[in-house]
This record gives sequence, structure tokens and C-alpha cells, in this order.
Amino acid sequence: MSPSRRLLLQVLALVVAALVVAGLLARGRGGEQVQAASQSDLGPVLLVPGYGGATAALETLAVTLRAAGRTAVVVRLPDEGTGDLRESAALLDAAATAAGGPSVDLLGYSAGGVIARIWAADHPERVRRVVTLGSPHHGTRVAAVAAALAPGACPPACQQLVPGSGLLDELNEGDETPDGPQWMAVWTKQDETVTPPESARLDGAVNVALQDVCPSVNVPHGGLPTSPLVRGLVLQALSTADIDKPSSSDCRELSQG
Repeated sequence: MSPSRRLLLQVLALVVAALVVAGLLARGRGGEQVQAASQSDLGPVLLVPGYGGATAALETLAVTLRAAGRTAVVVRLPDEGTGDLRESAALLDAAATAAGGPSVDLLGYSAGGVIARIWAADHPERVRRVVTLGSPHHGTRVAAVAAALAPGACPPACQQLVPGSGLLDELNEGDETPDGPQWMAVWTKQDETVTPPESARLDGAVNVALQDVCPSVNVPHGGLPTSPLVRGLVLQALSTADIDKPSSSDCRELSQG
């Protein structure tokens, strides 16, 4: 190899290393390097509902985001969110394209957070931020009981949310939060649907239990999208500032969101 070619390769290696350090390159699911979305460009927010596909609570959160100047789209899932979660994730591709913008922010409620993760893992270059609310990233015992006692009444999404399912094992193998987006996982210690509630944690994310921020707050699973504290956390997490872990001193300010 000629000295000039060797020098060129060394310069390219330094440039790539600098980009990785600066967070401008991400690694996709296959390990390939991809261009990460700019953290300073605010694109649309896609809100992904959970099992059952109900959108009313997320529409309330979307109104808050629109009032803050964001484009917010509540995604409607096929089969009311009870079908294969991979097929639901495939819809995000069309939703992101239709919404426009250089990248999107993803907000997934309950199983919608798992759906958001599936798509983000395959398209890290198109995602700026990912926020999940009470999502069974490691499954829920509720699904396990349903699958064991009434398998005929536990459709594909229910089966995929059983702890240790093939989909969850694949999704959680290695890096739970692929490079590129910034990640926040929010949950309530009073969750009666995602059990144990700590299943909503994600390795590599900013993990926030509501009661660690506001010890007296009472928020069940179904109240997550409409909680004032959650609204404050979401608005902060989807801003241009880096996602930071809040403390109890932030309770009052965030609860005004």
C-alpha cells in the first residue's frame, strides 16, 4: 500500500471515530453504521397506542404536544393492536413517511412502546427520540396468565408480551437501546397491567419511575397518558435539550406540564 493511500485511510478512520464520538453515527440492528438523526431538528411525533389500540388517551397527549408547536400524529394500529407486533411496527414506516420531516420522535404507550422499539431498531437513522410509557419491554405476568389459562383468548400480541417470548428475547438481546435516538422509559410503581412494573425499564435509557419524582403521585397504568407529570416529562424529553434524569426537586415544575 502506498504511503499516500495509507495516510488517506488513516484520515478516514479518524473522521469516522470523531463522528461516532459526536453521536452522528449510529449502529443499526445488523451492526452497520448509519447516519444518526440530528438532535436539533424537531420533526413530527408519532404516538403509538398499546394493546387494544385505544387512541383517546393519546389524543389528549397529542393536543399538549400540538399546543407546544409540535406536529403530533396518533397512529392507528391494525387488529386493534392485538395482532403481530411486528406487523404493527411495519405501519410506522408509512406513518413516518406521511408525517414528513427529517426524522420522527416516537412515543409508545404500553405495548406501543414495544412496537416503537421494533421499528426504531431497524431504522435508527430516522428516529431522534424514543419515549415509552409503562411498556412491557420484558413482558408482563398478565399476558403469561392469559396465555396459560385461556390460550384461545390470547391473540398474537398477547403471546408476544409473555415474559421470555421469542419476540422479546430477540428485541432485548444485546443492546436494548440502539445507538442513534435518545431514550427515556417512564413507568408507575402502581402499574397493575405491566407486572412487575420494573419490566418497563430499558437498559441504556433514562429510566424514570413517577413516584421517584413525585412520591405522592397516584397514577395507575391507564392514567399514564393523561397524567400532568407524564405530560411534563414528555415535553421535556422531546425538546432539543438532552434527556436528563429528573429528581424530586423537579416534581412541581414537571407536574405543571
